[in-house]
Amino acid sequence: MNFSAAKIFDRAINLLFGILLLFITIGVTAGVVNLFLQLGDLVTNTDITRHYVRLVSDVLTLFVLIELSRSLVSHFDEHRLRLTFIADAGIVFVLREIMIKLFEHKIAADEIYALSALLLVLGCLRTAAVLVYQREKRLLVKENRAKQLMPRTLEN
Repeated sequence: MNFSAAKIFDRAINLLFGILLLFITIGVTAGVVNLFLQLGDLVTNTDITRHYVRLVSDVLTLFVLIELSRSLVSHFDEHRLRLTFIADAGIVFVLREIMIKLFEHKIAADEIYALSALLLVLGCLRTAAVLVYQREKRLLVKENRAKQLMPRTLEN
């Protein structure tokens, strides 16, 4: 049995990411069930605003978990973490915080500016990640075409 350090590392990472994905899936499922249970409280309770804020917060938290799980699922296909999914999760998280604080009227102007700057940076990072990914994809296609044409030119 010949085990290389890279194979052991890849298997360990796949196992850890699989466990993380399992827990995120369980968390999302529990969150959705909790949302349905909260709907009953929303209808029967007199303090609708507080329950509505909590409901919106929970829905946005589920969006963040879904974005993180997309990143982990893409790891199993490509064996690398895609920065676009991680940036998406960061953007969704910052938007979640902005929306909750705006709804509760608990955000100052300087905090809005700081979070807006963070959103700008995350948006630029995501755009750059998409451009780099597309460039890498084009280069791989060109390399594959060149490899396919190589044997034909050697035969002639």
